[in-house]
Amino acid sequence: MANRRIGGLIEFKVNGQIFSAKGSFSYNLGEPKREMIVGSDGIHGYKELPQVAMIEGVVTDNSDLNLRALVLTKDSTITLKLANDKMITLKDAIFTADGNVTTEEGEIECRFEGFTSDEAS
Repeated sequence: MANRRIGGLIEFKVNGQIFSAKGSFSYNLGEPKREMIVGSDGIHGYKELPQVAMIEGVVTDNSDLNLRALVLTKDSTITLKLANDKMITLKDAIFTADGNVTTEEGEIECRFEGFTSDEAS
């Protein structure tokens, strides 16, 4: 097995604009979540519940970042390029975090939720 980069470097974009990604990002493709239904006489089956497709993480504030525009983001395309060369794309996305910024390291917590997502290698 060849050495393969699994984690580390990422690239985070909102509508094609690169943001300074910091730390660990997470994502969910929004596929249904399945849960088993259990009765007192055994397993009856399962149910499926929808999940929201999302990308979340922390970006660093800098002098050219427009916080108001970021927080008001809607109907947008969000991309997260992973260290393993996968590309996660969130479509028709909106910003759903609080918009809080820390001053010690200029961190902005971001969460984008969308109607559809893609995963490409």
